Amino acid sequence: MTVRPGTDADLPALLPLIRAYCEFYESAPPEEGLANVARSLIHAPDGEGMVFVADGDEGPFGFATVDWKWSTTRAARIAVMEDLFVAPEERGRGAADELIRACADRARALGAPVLTWMTAPDNHRAQAVYDRSGATAGTWLEYELEL
Repeated sequence: MTVRPGTDADLPALLPLIRAYCEFYESAPPEEGLANVARSLIHAPDGEGMVFVADGDEGPFGFATVDWKWSTTRAARIAVMEDLFVAPEERGRGAADELIRACADRARALGAPVLTWMTAPDNHRAQAVYDRSGATAGTWLEYELEL
């Protein structure tokens, strides 16, 4: 297994993984939108966004995406891991740990003081991975306002 930045050649394998991630969170965005997001992250300068893939003998089987936001409480731009997904049949081999490490290493190299992310309160399997990574859980509630 290797973890590396995503490329255009990864799109055929990456898009079904992104769709599976969305389905896990009971979301159904249009295919065109998912393809646009994936292409944008592949081609964006790292300081705007990035996508990493976990790649094996059969091709990509996991991915993580990172974007950036300004944080007044950190007085800096911080990296936000928006998505992390590993195909169910590939879980338990350390891919999620390696994806987090790749995101953190690249964000650190770009000057981010912190890498943040969220998960569903009932996603206990993911929380075990996150706890193992050395991250600490926060106490903030997330709100959304549909526009």
